[in-house]
Amino acid sequence: MGGAAAAAASGAARWIQRLSAARISTEALERGQNRVIDASLTLIRERAKLKGELLRAMGGVKASATLLGVPLGHNSSFLQGPAFAPPRIREAIWCGSTNSSTEEGKELNDPRVLTDVGDVPIQEIRDCGVEDDRLMHVISDSVKTVMDEDPLRPLVLGGDHSISYPVVRAVSEKLGGPVDILHLDAHPDIYDCFEGNTYSHASSFARIMEGGYARRLLQVGLRSITKEGREQGKRFGVEQYEMRTFSRDREKLENLKLGEGVKGVYVSVDVDCLDPAFAPGVSHIEPGGLSFRDVLNILQNLQGDVVAGDVVEFNPQRDTVDGMTAMVAAKLVRELSAKISK
Repeated sequence: MGGAAAAAASGAARWIQRLSAARISTEALERGQNRVIDASLTLIRERAKLKGELLRAMGGVKASATLLGVPLGHNSSFLQGPAFAPPRIREAIWCGSTNSSTEEGKELNDPRVLTDVGDVPIQEIRDCGVEDDRLMHVISDSVKTVMDEDPLRPLVLGGDHSISYPVVRAVSEKLGGPVDILHLDAHPDIYDCFEGNTYSHASSFARIMEGGYARRLLQVGLRSITKEGREQGKRFGVEQYEMRTFSRDREKLENLKLGEGVKGVYVSVDVDCLDPAFAPGVSHIEPGGLSFRDVLNILQNLQGDVVAGDVVEFNPQRDTVDGMTAMVAAKLVRELSAKISK
């Protein structure tokens, strides 16, 4: 088991040991966990209902990007800083450094473009001894709760990349079929099991593909890929585009058409898809990546119904130059909001 996973497991074990020493029964523990989870979902549900009611009353909106924070970092194989990202991204979105318009002219302060239902309280739930199997279902249930309120569409703020598995699962199950996924990343995150952790941020897309939640998976920006990553890609029929051939693939990637015949398109952006010159605040610094304009060209020219997405792996603890990477993550969220909303 990897360092982060081992620490998380040992922490949960110590917590359970304390409860046992205090003679707290398993039944009492489960009741307490259920109350915390129910309260967490209720808060998200009520916020989503309020935002959905507002948008339906306003009329003229088919889809509104809706921020949902999932501050989970313990499935990282290196650093756990991405758990602190959601509030920093929100701060950067609204900091006043720039105006509220997206590049195509949509206004972020219009709730028909962007709303927010807050965060899943990951640490509070884990503090109750809830382990990852159940935690992943809590994340999925939170996403479904947002999607219950038409026209809200989830745009998830991570967190490490392990969150993409429960989010994509929820989107696919809620819509009733697989989606096409555009995944921008330096790494394929498709290990069967990384360092003993099946929920590792390096294994999220293996879980997605084996679950049948995606028809097509396109991985763009790869430049740190192992033999297993390529073999797993072939096993699942993944379309992997490495940076060493990006100049050859550019025209195709900047004119993608996805989602026909399935329930829509899911976009997952790992901030380390970018060259660290543009985004140094990440856990895994991998030179030779995409420029920010490369990423925007891919996203803005994408043809397809984007039904949900995530921005993950921003690590505020490694950010530099007065929150530079926070602004990069915020800009990605802004432009994805424009892509989702309609």
